[in-house]
Amino acid sequence: MKKNKTKWVSNVFVFLIFMFIYVPIAVIVAYSFNKSKASIVWTGFTFQWFTKLFEDDNILTAFKNSLEVAVMATAISTTIGTLGALGLYRYKFKGKGVIDGLLYIPIVIPEIIMGIALLAYFSSLNMSLGIFTIVLAHCTFCIPYVLIIVKSRLAGFDKSIEEAAMDLGANKAVVFRTVTLPLIYPAVISGAMMAFALSLDDVILNFFVAGPESTTLPLKIFSMLKFGLTPEINALCTAMLVITLLILLISQKFKAKN
Repeated sequence: MKKNKTKWVSNVFVFLIFMFIYVPIAVIVAYSFNKSKASIVWTGFTFQWFTKLFEDDNILTAFKNSLEVAVMATAISTTIGTLGALGLYRYKFKGKGVIDGLLYIPIVIPEIIMGIALLAYFSSLNMSLGIFTIVLAHCTFCIPYVLIIVKSRLAGFDKSIEEAAMDLGANKAVVFRTVTLPLIYPAVISGAMMAFALSLDDVILNFFVAGPESTTLPLKIFSMLKFGLTPEINALCTAMLVITLLILLISQKFKAKN
């Protein structure tokens, strides 16, 4: 009896936590289909706010910038993260433990501190703020995610498979292309999807390192909020949410194969 009561209380507690997290998101999604411009009054179902989004050149430009940054940051982060994971897995050297620990700093450090630090660094180099600086900033926190995910896959990797391939005459490049990469590609794809989602949604780093001609979609949403919460913002948030969820679902699918 006591065990059933404890289980019931635990279930209610978990339910309330999920309600606290997801109900506000559900409200935004629901009101993105509201005919009324007042977000607190429901007057009917419509897709007109999504149509207006695709007619707004500023939003389309911001989305193009976000997509461009996310693709470049993902490509760079995936390449460096994968090679870094392979290097840490294969070789033993002094300071390896320190490097492993440093990988977590970009993940746990507050983004506002990283943003200020990167802004100061770019300013000291006299770099013009724009797409390039945003990509560099995003790589600083995307690379550790990719590296950690790929490294976790390599933790259970059987080296004898590579050794067998080399005994048969394959060089290191051929072994990597035909043996190693096919075995770790679920982790590589999962890390890439994670990096893409993180880059696409970032606001704080973009705020510090973006130039006037490189406004991204999250920054556009942030600027629109200055004029109040409107159905266009709700629709834009819903679109961003759907894109992010699709990316994360693909990432989790590949991670399940890991």
